Amino acid sequence: MSLTIFLAFLLAFSVVQSQELSPTKIFLLAGQSNMAGRGGVNNDTWNMIIPPESTPSPFILRLSSNLTWVVAHEPLHRDIDTAKVCGVGPGMPFAHEVLANDPNFGVIGLVPCAIGGTNITQWAKGSQYYKQLVDRAGASLRTGGKIEALLWYQGESDTENQTDANMYKERLYNFFTNIRSDLNCPILPIIQVALASGYNSTLEEIVRAVQLENDLPNLQTVDAKGLPLEDKLHLSTPAQVQLGKMLADAFLNNFPKPIQ
Repeated sequence: MSLTIFLAFLLAFSVVQSQELSPTKIFLLAGQSNMAGRGGVNNDTWNMIIPPESTPSPFILRLSSNLTWVVAHEPLHRDIDTAKVCGVGPGMPFAHEVLANDPNFGVIGLVPCAIGGTNITQWAKGSQYYKQLVDRAGASLRTGGKIEALLWYQGESDTENQTDANMYKERLYNFFTNIRSDLNCPILPIIQVALASGYNSTLEEIVRAVQLENDLPNLQTVDAKGLPLEDKLHLSTPAQVQLGKMLADAFLNNFPKPIQ
């Protein structure tokens, strides 16, 4: 099958299925490039290789940039993180792993919000990306369903200078507290990723230490350290698949019942 025919089929499939389905379980994806997905991206070109764990399914939807539900396919963030080339991320493998472990889980809705290169201050309450996250979260609820968790992978940009690294805990916890408040869910499950990489190894460890403390309620952390990198900063496609499964395990093992 030619690429053109495949893409045309995929588009038609997405439109038809999105008209028939709306998600029952919604997950917010936010942070920077490794959440947006750079798997398979080299020299600003995505190789378009999609692993089995990232293939489309009528039971996995994504909220597009125009706030409509469509059948999800890689790259999930292609119309959100538009300044960069997106590739494979952890969202699709996460959703597939959840469904594989619980076939009756329901239709999953992924809400991509991550933006490459963003510092934690760019996610502070009142900022452009914070507002976009809150707005997209609100839009995701219009067809029913419920937000189950926030998946968060961010912090590489805070390893570039000492001040940002030292302030990371205060800024991160403020973000978590504010987003829970503004989504009217004070116990919203949050699963964050401890950095696999950074710009300065010493500052990276300061940020990682904050992420690994895990001392807020309903906050879980998975550690990406040691996962293979596409370059010195971004996770490869196999690493993104593994990370997605790690995120799914963290969700299923720590949040087994819906949060009321």
